[in-house]
Order: sequence, then C-alpha cells, then structure tokens
Amino acid sequence: MKPISDQRTSRREFIKTTGAAAIGGAVASSLLFPGRTFAADNPILKIGLVGCGGRGSGAAKDALLAEPNVRLVAMGDAFSDNLRSSRDNLKKDLEVGGKVQVDDDKCFVGLDAYRKVIDSGVDVVLLASPPGFRSFHIKYAVERNKHIFSEKPICTDAFGYRSVMESVAEAKKKNLAIASGFCWRSHLAQRAAYEKILGGEIGDIRAIYGTYNTGEARAPIVNPNFSPLESQLRSWMHFTWLSGDHIVEQAIHNVDLMNWAKGNRMPTKCVGHGGRQIRPENMVGHIFDHFSIVYDWDDGSKGFLFCRQQAGCASDNTETIYGTKGTGHIMLFRGNPYIVGEKGQRTWKYEGPTPNMYHVEHQELFASIRAGKPRNDGEWLANSSMMGVMGRMAGYSGQEVTWEEAINSQEKLVPNEEDIVWDKAPPVPPLAMPGRSKFV
Repeated sequence: MKPISDQRTSRREFIKTTGAAAIGGAVASSLLFPGRTFAADNPILKIGLVGCGGRGSGAAKDALLAEPNVRLVAMGDAFSDNLRSSRDNLKKDLEVGGKVQVDDDKCFVGLDAYRKVIDSGVDVVLLASPPGFRSFHIKYAVERNKHIFSEKPICTDAFGYRSVMESVAEAKKKNLAIASGFCWRSHLAQRAAYEKILGGEIGDIRAIYGTYNTGEARAPIVNPNFSPLESQLRSWMHFTWLSGDHIVEQAIHNVDLMNWAKGNRMPTKCVGHGGRQIRPENMVGHIFDHFSIVYDWDDGSKGFLFCRQQAGCASDNTETIYGTKGTGHIMLFRGNPYIVGEKGQRTWKYEGPTPNMYHVEHQELFASIRAGKPRNDGEWLANSSMMGVMGRMAGYSGQEVTWEEAINSQEKLVPNEEDIVWDKAPPVPPLAMPGRSKFV
C-alpha cells in the first residue's frame, strides 16, 4: 500500500475539489437535478437499513426526510427486538411513516442479516451496525454493486482499515457511492469556516485543539441468559473490537475535524495518554474513560485531542484551530463558527443558513446518484477512522506510534467473519496498561 502520508495534496488543490464546490452542493442538493431520476422507469430509490439501533433508526429517518422519492424497503439486525422496535417506531412516525414499506419478508435477523438486506433488491444500503463489522459490510455491499451510506467509524483495527481501503478503490472503479457519516462535514456553517481556514484566512495552521469531554458511556446490559456473543453485542460500546473504544467511536468526530483542517493530510506520528480512572475494574468491558493524544504533522504543526467519559466533570465538544494570522473557533453544538484575528478582534462569523446536517448528508448522496456521479468519501472516512485507531494504539501502549506503523499493524481485534458465532465471543483482554501493553 502506498503510504497515505506520501500522497501530497496542496491546500489550494484541496479547497478546489472539496471546499466551495461542497458548499454549493449542500445548498443546491435538492435543486440541481429536478428533472433527473435514478432510472428512467423507476424514480424511487430503495433503501435498506443494516443495524436498527438508535443511530441506524435515526439515519433511516434522515434518509427518508432527505427527498420525496425514497422508500425504506428492507431492514436487518442481529436482534429481532431491535428490528421490530425500529420498524414500528418508523412506521408510526408522522413525518416518514408512509415511506416505510418493509414487509415481514424483508425483515432479516441474525449475524448474516446484512447480506440479506443487501441482496433484497435495494439501491442504497445504510450501514449502522457496531463499527467492528463495518469492513465486512462495506466489502459485501461493493461486491454486490450497492451504493453505501456508512456511519463512522469504519474500522476498529488496521486489518479493517486495509480492507475498507481496498473496497473504496473497488467502489471507485464501479462508480459506486460511499457517503460518510462524519456529519459535521455536511454542516453548512462548518463548511464555510473550513473553506476560509483552508483558504489561508488564519495563515498557516500551527496547532489544533479538539475536545470531546462528556458524561459516562451508556450502561452495559447484563443478562445471564445471553450467549457469550450476545453479551458483548448488547453492550458493544464497552468492547474495543466492536467499538474501537470511545476515542474511535465517539471522539472520532474531533479527529475528523483535525483531518479536515489539514486538508486530509495524515499525521506522521502521535503519542498518547489514557486510562480507566473512574469505571470500576469489575465493570463490563475494558475500554478507557479518558484519552489525551498529541498528533504531529510533517510541517511541524500539532493536534491535541482530549476526550473523556466521566460524570460530574466539565463538558466540552469544540475544535480550535490556531494559525499564524488568527484562530478559527469551531463551536459545533454550541453555535456558529467564527474567526478571530491576530489582535483578538472577530473578523468573521457564519451568518448563513443551517439546514439539518443529517438531512444534507443524504440529500447530497441521493443527488450524486441521480446525477450519475456518485460521491465517494471513502478514503477520508477510512483515514479519519484509522487516525483515531492510531491514537488509541498510542494511548494503550504508551509508545510513540507512526502512521506507517499504525496502518501496517498486525494487531487483529476483529475475528474472521466465519469465526463470529453466538456460542462464543472474543476473549476480553485485560485492561490496557500504558508502558506494559505492547504495540503490535
């Protein structure tokens, strides 16, 4: 594999291809192609959902709200109760219920449910199962020539990353879409801010500070009647092979914002700290409750990521980008972004429209498919995901980890698909101890 860090892209080239054009695409996604249809004899895009938990159900509703001519026609999940609840709630929804056309024979349950959804005649598949499965699902969807909306992240180890990068290349050859669930890239205010930052408004970027400090993770579900695998799947956030730990599953948004600010140029190395300070040792799972990672780029700039899942602590979820001529403040859920100049004066604040970013994700995807130019976000979706995995590797081991070491790592967290069965589950490793746990 050609090192990603060797694929040089200038800041100006990056803006030309992903900045202003992306902003225009978001605003006009429902207007650009009003006379075009997905197929001459079928204007309806048929959607299949894989993973019927909260995020999957939300993604399905967002897709159905994105434009009139879409229908949800197939659903799949490992558990029947998840699927039934999701379908019932979507059907009852006053905004989208009429677009939910999932008959009983298009409801699929089990570990292979994703294959049945993909093979059920859908045009677009929404992938929202736990991230450890994502590489399997993307690979099969590309093999079966389906357009993809994939939730973030797409991997929990380097094996998954390498698999997805192969699938991304194949999707490009087949002219298939892979749209990303990194929702902030579909937020018009953030796009406007990043266009200015990447265009030189704050000068050369010297440092980026990102935070995802929040409360405790969702409590695990414990039931002695669960099979070994079900016990882990029901509480997937607490197991690294399934979630990647919260730096990969949750704080990955801030990792992606760093990647975006650097024009999708990957860091050369990172070091990290982390641990499990509050969660009791006998708690289900083995993920950390805090990380602090420092990323280094080859131009001397640095990215500082802090994330924690601890109750009763100060919360923050923002990104601050420091340049030689000013500072970009990416406020996320706290308000519109703004830029401060060298002397502390506010030089710009976004004042434009802010449509729902979760709808824009799907509007742009559908518009690109109908135009015959399916968008493919796969490479930066994979790279941002792997950048989070790289940070976890550094946090778990306490070692400096380079990008090349990370993407070539032989640490395999996710079993081969044929070895994932109900009556057994991957052994839960001991809690990682920096300085003792080894980088592989």
